[in-house]
Amino acid sequence: MTTTAASSHHLSPAFPGRAPWGTASKLRAWQQGAMEKYVQEQPRDFLAVATPGAGKTTFALTLASWLLHHHVVQQVTVVAPTEHLKKQWAEAAARIGIKLDPEYSAGPLGRDYHGVAVTYAGVGVRPMLHRNRVEQRKTLVILDEIHHAGDSKSWGEACLEAFEPATRRLALTGTPFRSDTNPIPFVTYEEGNDGIRRSAADYTYGYGNALADHVVRPVIFLSYSGQMRWRTKAGDEIAARLGEPMTKDAISQAWRTALDPRGEWMPSVLRAADQRLTEVRKAIPDAGALVIASDQDSARAYAKLIREITGNKATLVLSDDAGASKRIDDFSESNDRWMVAVRMVSEGVDVPRLAVGVYATTISTPLFFAQAVGRFVRSRRRGETASVFLPTVPDLLTFANEMEVERDHALDKPKKEGEEDPYADSEKEMEEANKEQDEDTGEQEQFAFEALESEAVFDRVLYDGAEFGMQAHPGSEEEQDYLGIPGLLEPDQVQLLLQKRQARQIAHSRKKPDTEADLLELPAERRPVVSHKEMMELRKQLNTMVSAYVHQSGKPHGVIHTELRRVCGGPPSAEATAGQLRQRIAKVQEWATRMR
Repeated sequence: MTTTAASSHHLSPAFPGRAPWGTASKLRAWQQGAMEKYVQEQPRDFLAVATPGAGKTTFALTLASWLLHHHVVQQVTVVAPTEHLKKQWAEAAARIGIKLDPEYSAGPLGRDYHGVAVTYAGVGVRPMLHRNRVEQRKTLVILDEIHHAGDSKSWGEACLEAFEPATRRLALTGTPFRSDTNPIPFVTYEEGNDGIRRSAADYTYGYGNALADHVVRPVIFLSYSGQMRWRTKAGDEIAARLGEPMTKDAISQAWRTALDPRGEWMPSVLRAADQRLTEVRKAIPDAGALVIASDQDSARAYAKLIREITGNKATLVLSDDAGASKRIDDFSESNDRWMVAVRMVSEGVDVPRLAVGVYATTISTPLFFAQAVGRFVRSRRRGETASVFLPTVPDLLTFANEMEVERDHALDKPKKEGEEDPYADSEKEMEEANKEQDEDTGEQEQFAFEALESEAVFDRVLYDGAEFGMQAHPGSEEEQDYLGIPGLLEPDQVQLLLQKRQARQIAHSRKKPDTEADLLELPAERRPVVSHKEMMELRKQLNTMVSAYVHQSGKPHGVIHTELRRVCGGPPSAEATAGQLRQRIAKVQEWATRMR
């Protein structure tokens, strides 16, 4: 470590482009900067937050090598979330001369090894075994995806018990925020001006920075809505369009109807995703695609659909066992097009060639979403893009639009009465996500319903916080316009191209007779996707504004609402869209301002 912090900025931040996982021979600028900060400060605990795909493993192993070489530590323990990642760590470490035993279970370690690679679950079972090892020799503990240590109270307590005596601890995460308030072991929390304690990272390298440095790929989200029909437990048949304002339960049931492999929504989206993959492979010949499924039955059904659509077999990863690890490795080394994995596997899938994804699970936590999208952003050369297909669900579109927002783990709930934390309502979902998929969760009984019918409609493209496109039928020329975006583009080129595609779609729509417009032909920005709760708030805001204007103008409520409908167009407030309500709110504000 002889280079200075200043010189690190002259390194190519995306170098090296195609190095094996965790084995970069030269550091990226952020890795160099983090290394220099560590070497200068020599802390016992260090939390590095770096977006998925940025190269946390390379940084950690370089640091481990430095600490071993300078005799600061004598051995290394890596703690990973899954069996597959544990083995990947051992393989990556071996490539730079650090030998970790991924099969260690008990007893003395072989002399050939520099340490062990274990899972959080393994530490949870035998914390004293690991504490004894840590106490016998000076140890660096690398806690990969440290937020998992807060998954259960027992895991957090076991990590504290096992690694409290460690000489050095390096915590790594790409997603430091959690929905619960379980403190994460060895993480420092600092109280903000609002009285809420949040995790404090020693070095942060977010998605926005990594995107600017060309270290990660920009993500194009392609969202699909469509008409859904299902039967509730009470026997009622309900029809609704995905993306329309609905109650939380109705959104959940419409979403599950869309993901039912027996309907038309999933085959249409898989067909579109496969066409997108074909386009991407023109520029990235080995590009692969991944479906993240909710459960094993759905995963098998999606694999069967892919076989029928493409004529090729998809790699199926059903559980986190030795066989699954080998299937992931084989897929990574192959040129095969498709892999289908149950939702639990998403964080353990590190396949740099994955460039197309289908989010086919009903988990709606920001943590899981970030981890899932992280499977597709690992950049190997400049200009690569990632494409992720989503159902038009308010939470998912919010997460997609906030890809570059950096969050920390908040240890306290907001104290202001009535204030709601948008990320606090997901503890149960994360708990479900961490369960084995063949475990009976009782979910079927609790939310029993029957999916009857589903259709897919291309809805919009989300990119860099902006939305593009009008609705289009699967297979239409308009949909093909967006599926055919080149797979190798600079971020600003993506934005420009999407603007051009939307302009072309709008021009084509205007030439058609009104009688042929069977879909809502408005640009995405004029079709905001909002929840039932947000719609109620918009109606409440409009009524409040109208009431204030009643006192100002002396006109009755009904007269003002009628005038708003005449000027802005659209149905009564109870049936108006979010866009129409916002337009009326703006118009009342304009009237009120004129009268002052």
